[in-house]
Amino acid sequence: MAIDHLDGRLIVLLAREPRIGVLEASRRLGVARGTVQARMDRLQSNGVIRGFGPDVDPAALGYPVTAFATLEIKQGQGADVRAHLATVAEVLELHTITGHGDMLCRLVARSNADLQRVIDRVVGFDGIVRASTAIVMENPVPLRIIPLVEQASDDTGPG
Repeated sequence: MAIDHLDGRLIVLLAREPRIGVLEASRRLGVARGTVQARMDRLQSNGVIRGFGPDVDPAALGYPVTAFATLEIKQGQGADVRAHLATVAEVLELHTITGHGDMLCRLVARSNADLQRVIDRVVGFDGIVRASTAIVMENPVPLRIIPLVEQASDDTGPG
């Protein structure tokens, strides 16, 4: 779905101030309240805006170690492996990938020693053949969407 300049401004405003109300958003954007509500509804129904929940830091919850594990799985075991990994709370994300490995997951742990427990739980499933894990040292560019939103809503396009 393409977004226009107003959609982009609305998304940026909501990302920076997630608790802002529709009335205040309409005032700041200089458009009618109904316009803001209609845009929000459309962006949600089209899957552009996926939620309004809090942005939680795993480190602040006691999980300061982040790692990425590349998993190789047995043929035909994808659905079972996905179901297994969904039961491991420390698996924050799971992606199926091309290249070396079949799946990539982002994991968190309480310490480097605890990471071994998490990895053992992840790979302790018959459908996983091999895992290769890389520990994150620092995160100089955390997950960000705003630059992409601004680019997508720019009338001149990318570049």
